[in-house]
Amino acid sequence: MFSQLKARFGSGLAVGIIGMIAIWLIGLVILPQLLMVDYSFRPNLLPADIGGPKDVYSLTNYETLFGNHIHLKIFFKTIWSSVLVTGLTLVVSYPIAFYLAKVATPQKAALCLLLLIIPFWINEILRTFSWYIILAYKGPLNALLLGLGFIDRPIRFLSGDGGVLIGMVYAYILFMIFPIYNAIESLDTNQIKAARNLGAGWIRTHWRVVIPHAKPGIATGCIMTFMLAAGSYAVPALLGSPGSRWFTQIIYNWFFEGGDWNQGAAYAFLLLIICIGFIALVMRIFKVGLGDIAK
Repeated sequence: MFSQLKARFGSGLAVGIIGMIAIWLIGLVILPQLLMVDYSFRPNLLPADIGGPKDVYSLTNYETLFGNHIHLKIFFKTIWSSVLVTGLTLVVSYPIAFYLAKVATPQKAALCLLLLIIPFWINEILRTFSWYIILAYKGPLNALLLGLGFIDRPIRFLSGDGGVLIGMVYAYILFMIFPIYNAIESLDTNQIKAARNLGAGWIRTHWRVVIPHAKPGIATGCIMTFMLAAGSYAVPALLGSPGSRWFTQIIYNWFFEGGDWNQGAAYAFLLLIICIGFIALVMRIFKVGLGDIAK
């Protein structure tokens, strides 16, 4: 009797969880995306004209981007910078993930993970603004470099894309570390020892043993980091200069300052297409499927 009730409760709970996930996906992911696509092909009209003869589907909103060289340049710069952020985050995160998974003792690994997580208890805006203070012309970083004699005058870190890149690597580093850490942790340490005993150096060991095993984690980290970087608004808005605008800032301006949701939807949909293409490219490069990434 008790086992039957337990089985029914478990199946009911599973159905409830699946139902809530389905509602979340349909209501907050799929339907808004479909609405955005619909908006992107329709003109921005007065309420009285919606549904009238002027409300027709066209590619005008997309032609606006390709006809505006400034916006098109910012679009490609955003994609390239997001790729660069992903690469820099991977370079920084991989050694940390390997140290936590295979080198550090459980106590040291727990302490390091805690130190990595604690700053993310603070709101992203506050963490980004802290980098604005650190990188300021008269900020502590310039004061330290001047005091040590490394520079003769302060450096304008926030005058280009440097501040944005630093801020994004810091903001999204955990999304790269944890997938790689989980993948490397499942690797049998004896395989690393065997490679070392057979004369392989550390670089060859990582290239032939560790990295192939960690490919799903690396792919997952790259996908999440790129998506977050390409869709970021707060970091480029706070740490960027007027000459280093992000494509999301233009989308924001179309929606909330220009009041042209249709044009903003077209810009946002193009960015989404690029992100989906990046996911497919990463999966192809690392030769992993969705099942591998889900693990």
